[in-house]
Amino acid sequence: MTDTAARIESLNARAPGFIKLLGGKITALDVEAQKAVFEFTVPLDFCHSGDVVQGGFVTAMLDAAMSHALFGTEDTISNVASLDITTQFISACRGNQPLSAIGRVKKATFRTAFLEAEIHDATGAVVATAQSVAKLSRHPA
Repeated sequence: MTDTAARIESLNARAPGFIKLLGGKITALDVEAQKAVFEFTVPLDFCHSGDVVQGGFVTAMLDAAMSHALFGTEDTISNVASLDITTQFISACRGNQPLSAIGRVKKATFRTAFLEAEIHDATGAVVATAQSVAKLSRHPA
């Protein structure tokens, strides 16, 4: 097993309950590019108007992708706390179909990170994006 595969397996095993509730799992990590990819299949229980995923859950998926892009690829990070998240809803995120959330680190300093993410639907179309500023906590040296 590669180091990246071991990281993915460990992160999925320790995933918070909300990720599991939203049918999520990490499918890819790029340590060098500081990028994380999640696949979600949101149950219809978390939808309104039939199959439209509620906006708070869309933001949660984007937030998970952004935070994992950082602590999933950087061993010194112990916690990522969002200070600000801005979400743009471009089109409806549909429940009961595969959604891909891709998070990236734009820039990280010792205590602050600037992050971005997008969600793609099953056709590959971008349906939501987000940017975030986060406070970082690091493991003691």
